[in-house]
Amino acid sequence: MASLTAQDYTAELIQTARAIGAPGKGILAADESTGTIGKRFAPINVENNQANRRAYRHLLITTPGLSEYISGCIMFEETLFEKDDSGKNFTAILKENGIISGIKIDKGVRILAGTDGETVTQGIDGLADRCRKYYAQGARFSKWRSVLHIKDSGCPTKLAIDANAYVLARMASISQECGLVPIVEPEILMDGEHSIERSAEVTQKVLAATFKALSDHHVMLEGCLLKPNMVRSGSQAAKKSTTTRYCKMYRTCIAKYSTTSITNHFLFIWWYVRRRSNGCT
Repeated sequence: MASLTAQDYTAELIQTARAIGAPGKGILAADESTGTIGKRFAPINVENNQANRRAYRHLLITTPGLSEYISGCIMFEETLFEKDDSGKNFTAILKENGIISGIKIDKGVRILAGTDGETVTQGIDGLADRCRKYYAQGARFSKWRSVLHIKDSGCPTKLAIDANAYVLARMASISQECGLVPIVEPEILMDGEHSIERSAEVTQKVLAATFKALSDHHVMLEGCLLKPNMVRSGSQAAKKSTTTRYCKMYRTCIAKYSTTSITNHFLFIWWYVRRRSNGCT
């Protein structure tokens, strides 16, 4: 039997992307790594073991009325293959509730040699095999996060921007080939003293490089989701902008890339702006 290609999944990818981006709904991020969730358990004196992680994630995905507000759930690999006490897969529970299962597929960041602490995300090796396994388990979208920094030393450099754009595009292409809608996340961290204008300048460069790479790798934008960072002043900036200005600058940056193919496929992290913007003037 011939292997499926991205073309065979075209209709499904488009349908999935639209469903995840349904108006009024968001994505539940339950993809904490084993180490990260341990930090959340520690303050409430819960042991970080497989049974407790399973119980916590099961509590989340069986919340009554969850599908009224949640269209998709991103999971860590361990969670994707979990079952409840009756033997039902977590992915089946989500599907029965009209929620699409997703999977975090990156393997974290590594330092780019010769840079001022810049990083590139790992995980391309063996990705196709992993994605086919995830699809068979019921996952229908994937998530990959690349991290960039703004520093006085000149970061992000062209090397870091291009390296991360490349792996994001490779990830997206492989995901689509295996039937998964990729969430492309080039995140510029808020750490630093930079102005909102500097953030906007860097964001436009990063988005330009990312879209160029997506095009080079023949990624179908209709079957893709983009999760860009918020355009905002640095967390240590002497002068912080208002939430309203954050949103205006964000819209200005993404407007250049809101083509017909992807205009409804931007994931907007409004809760993040609200939580982080207290005290702005």
